[in-house]
Amino acid sequence: MNDESQDRIAEIEAALVALRHFRPRGGGQRGGPPWAQGRPPFDHGGHGVDRMPMARGLRGTHDHSMGGAARFRLLGALRDRDGLSISEIAETIGVDQPRASRLVNESAERGLVTRRADDRDARRSVVELTTQGRSILSRANETRRSAVADAVSGFTPEETATFAALFTRFVADWTQHNGGHHLSPE
Repeated sequence: MNDESQDRIAEIEAALVALRHFRPRGGGQRGGPPWAQGRPPFDHGGHGVDRMPMARGLRGTHDHSMGGAARFRLLGALRDRDGLSISEIAETIGVDQPRASRLVNESAERGLVTRRADDRDARRSVVELTTQGRSILSRANETRRSAVADAVSGFTPEETATFAALFTRFVADWTQHNGGHHLSPE
């Protein structure tokens, strides 16, 4: 696979991550697609389908002991900027401070993060990613990247480029019109 193909796969992957982790700002609204927000169900041509169908069996194995998407948002945020406070983590990953604190505590128990006093202000603690946390995050990202590559393997390079451009634009518009969130790989 050439560099341009890798770039397109990275674009698609970043868009998937942004859409999966999207949380609108304020109002207590839930993020994600409309079928997850209690909006009118999809009809799919009168076939009686009352919700968006799930693609079963197409996801890789998951280590459910790791927790859900919020834990991976935490690890990704720390990969991007180590040394965040609980309030910064909460804001970055879209959860309230008590939930962020629980995620950090659980992640510390699993050896994924550490807490230490801030060098600039000993009253403040900061959270940092451990080698084990980086490894787990890296493996998850590699698995997702491989799944995206497999999904577009039947596309021509031109189709992959078109899909990447359109999907990235769709996600950017979706998140902008539903509360704002930037596209960045997890």
